[in-house]
Amino acid sequence: MGEEKTGESTGLPAGQAASLANLVDYREGSVVSRTIVRKEKGNVTLFAFDRGQGLSEHTAPFDALVHLLDGEAGITISGREHHLRSGDLILMPANEPHAVKAISRFKMLLTMIRG
Repeated sequence: MGEEKTGESTGLPAGQAASLANLVDYREGSVVSRTIVRKEKGNVTLFAFDRGQGLSEHTAPFDALVHLLDGEAGITISGREHHLRSGDLILMPANEPHAVKAISRFKMLLTMIRG
């Protein structure tokens, strides 16, 4: 992406438009992530999950907003399962156990809010 100055931001040059779906590629049998913005008050990370892949149950000290860009995912929050499809959003509250599972290949944008 050249040597654009982005401040604390990483992965996306400031002032340039980009297609989210093209910023991360699927990799067979893997979960791929790319940090788009990293700031003191929060991060924005793009993920691509291959079918059947996931993140095991864990907690985070901050709220996180998940936006599915394509595909289907199962997201469990405090034992309650949610089936998300392209375009859906869900807020994962701070300190609540949550897990992610790819029902089909999917991409999601995760916005972690630290404030």
